[in-house]
Amino acid sequence: MGGDLHPGSEPQQAEAPSPELIELARAYRVATEFWDWHGVHRWVPAATIVAALGALDVDAATPEAIHAARVDADELPWRRLLPATVVMTSGTGVNLMVHVHDGDPVTVWVELEDSGARWSLSQVDRWVPPRWVDGQPIGEATFWLPAELPIGYHTVHAEHPGGHGTCVLMVTPARLELPAALGARQGWGFMTQLYALRSARSWGLGDLSDLGDVAAWSASEHHADFVLANPLHAAEPVPPMEPSPYRPRSRRFANPIYLRVEDVPEVAYLAAADRAAVEEQAAATRSLNLHADTIDRDRVWDAKRAALEIIHRVPRHRSRQCSFDAFRAREGQGLRDFATWCALAERFGLPTSTWPDDLRDPTSSGVEALRDELADRVRFHEWLQWCLDEQLANAQHAAIEAGMAIGVVHDLAVGVHPDGADSWALSSMLAQGVSVGAPPDMYNQLGQDWVMPPWRPDRLAETGYEPYRDMMRTILRHAGGLRIDHVIGLFRLWWVPPGCRPSDGTYVGYDHEALVGILVLEAHRAGAVVIGEDLGTVEPWTRDYLRERGILGTSVLWFEKDPADQPLPPERWREMCLATVTTHDLPPTAGYLAGEHIDLRHRLGLLTRPVDEERRIDAADQQAVLTECRALGVLADDASQQEQVEALHRLVTLTPARLVGVSLADAVGDRRTINQPGTTDEYPNWRVPLTDGDGRPLLLEDIMTSDRARSLADTVANRVSATSRPSR
Repeated sequence: MGGDLHPGSEPQQAEAPSPELIELARAYRVATEFWDWHGVHRWVPAATIVAALGALDVDAATPEAIHAARVDADELPWRRLLPATVVMTSGTGVNLMVHVHDGDPVTVWVELEDSGARWSLSQVDRWVPPRWVDGQPIGEATFWLPAELPIGYHTVHAEHPGGHGTCVLMVTPARLELPAALGARQGWGFMTQLYALRSARSWGLGDLSDLGDVAAWSASEHHADFVLANPLHAAEPVPPMEPSPYRPRSRRFANPIYLRVEDVPEVAYLAAADRAAVEEQAAATRSLNLHADTIDRDRVWDAKRAALEIIHRVPRHRSRQCSFDAFRAREGQGLRDFATWCALAERFGLPTSTWPDDLRDPTSSGVEALRDELADRVRFHEWLQWCLDEQLANAQHAAIEAGMAIGVVHDLAVGVHPDGADSWALSSMLAQGVSVGAPPDMYNQLGQDWVMPPWRPDRLAETGYEPYRDMMRTILRHAGGLRIDHVIGLFRLWWVPPGCRPSDGTYVGYDHEALVGILVLEAHRAGAVVIGEDLGTVEPWTRDYLRERGILGTSVLWFEKDPADQPLPPERWREMCLATVTTHDLPPTAGYLAGEHIDLRHRLGLLTRPVDEERRIDAADQQAVLTECRALGVLADDASQQEQVEALHRLVTLTPARLVGVSLADAVGDRRTINQPGTTDEYPNWRVPLTDGDGRPLLLEDIMTSDRARSLADTVANRVSATSRPSR
């Protein structure tokens, strides 16, 4: 709960919660204290704790309610025949506790995934005194889950005179290994906002064909091993479309705005008039590529949807129809619910609060009736996801065929829009009345409220983490890797009650053994690398845990400091990480060196210190890093801005980091901030296209022939090649 207490620091006495409330909160992993970014100990307001518990259906409003809830929490495991979910790592056996009426015999076995084979379990000679629960004596029997169980999702069965019960058993790999094609060497790749990466054939917004092309170009000409894109999660099917890829309507499914319309096979069979109509839509949006200062998602999606509706009407050949049917069967009810939500959003608009009451529950008879009535639209949205599945596969294939060791690395947002498809279909799995955010830190000094509902840890366990497993499996199907935004969310999330400032939230803990274990298992099956974005306020032990499980961290040049707050020498950086110069929450490096992040936050009123003090501190930080570059011999005293950018990347390649990421914006000298945390409409977040240093829009074809881009790519590629290490 919160950070470890720092010796020598004096706790600040705020409205400290009562000892009874603290004990109840601990039972549900709700933090009652934490250390802020200044190193000051903070008590969580009692009202925040009560609100967080309330979102878990735990009444803590009165002393009497707190006492009753503490008793319930203590007795809950004894009321269960089996735990909600059991998690173990391969090669390590664990005890399984089973609760039955005292004296009753019980037989326990494991049904293995896929094969259905039965693995009988042996009871352990371990006596535990019976306990009276709800007026009945309950005994605890212990069984041994052996280390030899294979990885996978299995089912535990328990049979006793009073009945039969089951629970999910997850056996996860102890460690995720890096792809064999990478070997022991350092790999590198571009990082890009796909929507901003437009080509001559784009419809005003970068698409999956562009993603495959940038992967193939960077691999074949510059020996890149991966390309990392922003989250491609689904947005709303009706305007206005949410610009932030980190606030999607669904994390499991993708956004059809990224489809390359002409690459849908049925285009080849369009009648002349239909083909002309599609080309008319294409011409209208291609004009945006070089004449729009911001990305216009609504206009692009209107054009693509109209064209895709024409193509959808083309009869599919039998083999294509069989492939579509197989896709629908594989994605199951999750796909059906997502497509239904899209169809309902088209019919009734958004927000869902304006829908008829009986449509707010996906299992209602009203929804089922409209699902049949809107069957054509439901099928259309299922078809869009199938087209995306094919084009995602094509992008990864292009990357690997061009020589990449990893290929396309996807990005997983930390949560979903509160009024989206996931929030509708999985409402029982999400905590209502609170939202996810972050406490104040150096770069977001007011804290953040991302206005997204968090997972309920108890409901995840009760369902064997099925929606989380489905999401991971779908995203990783055609991925060489996966970046997890705010990976600490697999351990704890900052919950903000309604009406509260972000600084008045608290941490709520999750079963990281389960969440990380599932991630490792699904990535292992997909042959993918996993990168955790572990910046900000992070407890050191969580980084150690992720490293032991084979998950890379994230190290950003400007944030890597030693205990004296000086730049960390490159040889002391982590090995198990993706090392970069910048991140999407900072300006591209050319803009950062010019102090644009200070100017922007000052204009938007986001600073809590005087702007001159911020500039002085930032200038000193930058100078310290540039001085380090000169000491290492990678930067001359009279270097130009471009040479400074390249020197900073040379420094990163001198680290032992397994992967080095290069922002595509840095390759062309772009200066504009992609996203300014803490803002919505005050700045065009996630809407700026890729431009050169003078703000002129660039196409992918321009980048592939750019001397500046070639110079930075070769700088990194040559250093990576020179520092490759033998296997160990």
